[in-house]
Amino acid sequence: MPVSSKFDKLNPMKKTMHCFVSGRVQGVCFRMETCEQAQLFGLTGWVRNLPDGRVEVMASGEETQLKQLRDWLKQGPDLARVLNVEYEELEHQEFDGFTIR
Repeated sequence: MPVSSKFDKLNPMKKTMHCFVSGRVQGVCFRMETCEQAQLFGLTGWVRNLPDGRVEVMASGEETQLKQLRDWLKQGPDLARVLNVEYEELEHQEFDGFTIR
C-alpha cells in the first residue's frame, strides 16, 4: 500500500509512474532485473507479472530517475524482447523500498 505524506507536495519533482511492458517479458528475469535497476536509481515501488503476459511496474521518485527506469524498461534484460512500454504519470506515492510482487 502506498504511504502518502503531507510533505510530498513540498517536492513537486517527485512523481509516480505506472507502466505496462509487453513482449517476451516473463520468464526472462525481467522482474528481478527491474527491481535491481529501480534500486540503483533510488526509486521505490513494485513490479509484478500479469496473467496476460505483460509486466506491470509502479515506481516513485525524481523525474530524472523515472526516465532512467523507463528507458531501461524499453530494453529490459538480455533475454527479453520488449515490444511496447505504456506508461502514465500519477500523483506522487511513496512505497517502502522496491519489491517484486
